[in-house]
Amino acid sequence: MGTVHLPPDDRKKVEKLMPHTFVVLKRFRLRDEMRGLWLLLVLVAAAQAERVFIGDQVIRVNVQNEEQIQLLQALESQEAWELDFWLDPVSTELPVDIRVPRSSLSSVKEYLRVNNIAYSVLINNLQELLDAEKAEMEMNQMKERRTRSFNFGAYHSLETIYSWMDTLVAQYPNLVSKQEIGKSYENRPMYVLKFSTGGSKRPAIWIDTGIHSREWVSQATGVWTANKIATDYGTDASLTSLLNTMDIYMLLLANPDGYAYTHSNDRMWRKTRSINSGSVCRGVDPNRNWDAGFGGPGASRNPCSDSFHGPSAHSEIEVRNVVNLIQGHGNFKSFISVHAYSQLLMYPYGYSCEKVPDQPELDSVGRAAVQKLTSLYGTRYKVGSICNIIYQASGGSIDWSYNMGIKYSYAFELRDTGRYGFILPSNQIIPTASETWLALKHLMEYVRDHPY
Repeated sequence: MGTVHLPPDDRKKVEKLMPHTFVVLKRFRLRDEMRGLWLLLVLVAAAQAERVFIGDQVIRVNVQNEEQIQLLQALESQEAWELDFWLDPVSTELPVDIRVPRSSLSSVKEYLRVNNIAYSVLINNLQELLDAEKAEMEMNQMKERRTRSFNFGAYHSLETIYSWMDTLVAQYPNLVSKQEIGKSYENRPMYVLKFSTGGSKRPAIWIDTGIHSREWVSQATGVWTANKIATDYGTDASLTSLLNTMDIYMLLLANPDGYAYTHSNDRMWRKTRSINSGSVCRGVDPNRNWDAGFGGPGASRNPCSDSFHGPSAHSEIEVRNVVNLIQGHGNFKSFISVHAYSQLLMYPYGYSCEKVPDQPELDSVGRAAVQKLTSLYGTRYKVGSICNIIYQASGGSIDWSYNMGIKYSYAFELRDTGRYGFILPSNQIIPTASETWLALKHLMEYVRDHPY
């Protein structure tokens, strides 16, 4: 039966004759409208809700043989279990760390038991660590507002880091400038801090942090390091001589959309936030998107994978912005990318296990840098090419920079070795940054003293 539309005058007459019926009809209409509004609110809330990890565990397998690697790789392809491999099954030399959702714990543990694969639990309830991390951040924010200070031993939001950059530039206007190199996919500005004492297109060193958004100690180390460069210029003779002949460029938030998303929606988010055509899954792994062995081993063609390489090399605007700056400048002598975790210092290649022409020099310089790092707190790092020290991984940034002729291309994997993984407590930020600074400084001094 169709809807009957009464003229206004007739409607009033009927309403007088049957007032109760009209009240009931109004109630039904109002209830339907409220239900529609409620559904809309639920959908909006779901889109904006912060993901929780109650009962999720991070388990570690110390792989014994090649058969176990293959069994764990098969586990990786079980999409229904929604496993998040923090460290991939690639080698008997390296542990495998897996975040297992609570709903999949019994299935995964049974699979490991049946296949005689021993494991240990690193994190018993991930949400507890995340709750503590968030509470600490909120307390720090209140303290910073009250004291009008910036705590380098705390994690910060994108907006706070960008605001702090302006403060640094205002404090050291003759040394530091902030340059926008483009916008992100979600239209956030991407800023580099340029440390320079003058001249144009002088030999330069590139440092980026946070290309994988969930690796928060990377961005925090970048912030501490930028402050260290600014405050030590003029008092540290070696750094001063370096900045008198070279420039340093620092991109603290190489994946701004991803970083903002780790604060608002999903602490474990790694990729960019671009929309993938034909898929409900968003984002591309920005460190599989470079034009260096693009689409090869160690990268996924599945848009739902955390290592999805994207539709084409440099498809991600965040990657293109860096490529354009590096190529436009044309005089970078070192390219350093800072990740977490595993305590490694690596050089090219990732996409191939063949030795690069400069392998002996890159290896010896890396080992000397790590020796400096270890001297502070005894933190142990391994040194080697990406392919040989962890796994074959194509489309990485330092492979691209090396192929562009930037000889001194390195990637750090900062603390720790898995106890906390991506949720490194904030009380380790300054120790991590301080020891890493000694390695960075050695690399930069070597680049200064070995022009090419």
